[in-house]
Amino acid sequence: MTTFNVPSRAEVNEVNQGIFDNLEKQVGFVPNLYATYALSNNALNNYLTFAGSKTSLNNKEKEVVNLAVSEVNGCSYCLAAHTAIAKGNGFTEEQILELRAGKASFQSSYNALAQLAKNITENRGKADEAVVDAFLAAGYTRENLIDTIVLVGEKTISNYIHNLTDIPVDFPAAQALELEKA
Repeated sequence: MTTFNVPSRAEVNEVNQGIFDNLEKQVGFVPNLYATYALSNNALNNYLTFAGSKTSLNNKEKEVVNLAVSEVNGCSYCLAAHTAIAKGNGFTEEQILELRAGKASFQSSYNALAQLAKNITENRGKADEAVVDAFLAAGYTRENLIDTIVLVGEKTISNYIHNLTDIPVDFPAAQALELEKA
């Protein structure tokens, strides 16, 4: 398989160099996955605009979706990054492991959201009717449903980029998830 190297600032176009500079100021470094987006002259800016767009989901809800989707898609990079982000949003390690498994015994609304995100991802958008009904019964709206689908798509893009390029993970590794035997 082709080896992908993380491009340096000098190896990307001027627009991406500016984005790298902004990331350095805001985050303190340029995450390897974002640098990999910069192999394209347009993808990094397009992705950051997409990922930063308005949504009806709050930051904690976005992490619920990000963790469940990244687990289904088997993305070690996104699992590591979103474990760190989820901790910064107040989730415990135990809660993060549950969310990755597509459930949340600690809050019913997050449970419905995690189940939906997992189900959408596993079924390529054809979610089970009972899972959608449970999501809506948990107090989420149709707007939240559409925003959840958009977020599943956004996270899947990053999952696929890392899964294909296998660039080094520059976040602390996520704990292995041991799924219950059925």
